[in-house]
Amino acid sequence: MSNRQTINTDKAPQAIGTYSQAVKAGTTVYISGQIPLVAETMELLEGSFKEKTRLCFENLQAIAMAAGGTLDDAAKVTIFLTDMANFTEVNEVMAEFFKQPYPARAAVGVKELPKGVPVEVEAVLELK
Repeated sequence: MSNRQTINTDKAPQAIGTYSQAVKAGTTVYISGQIPLVAETMELLEGSFKEKTRLCFENLQAIAMAAGGTLDDAAKVTIFLTDMANFTEVNEVMAEFFKQPYPARAAVGVKELPKGVPVEVEAVLELK
């Protein structure tokens, strides 16, 4: 019997490919990369880079809550950026969602992301 559970919520965008919003294995939750999609419409958010980044974290938070946690449970966050010049803005937005001690993090510059978005964020949570 597997201790693996698929996590799904209508408070975050539905998967746009062959993946789950998140998978919980034991007390660890692996949240798939979130792009700035509006859950209710499945449309890309129009707006500034900061607004798009904020929506990515809001989507992560909704999935974390569906899994029984919050972003306070994040052990690792990975951020994918098509322009590393936006790194400072990512830090500003991240400070809205996390308090010390911060999770481990990687920021990765990439050529492109799904639907042409400038940012994608994924997280790994360790639930108590």
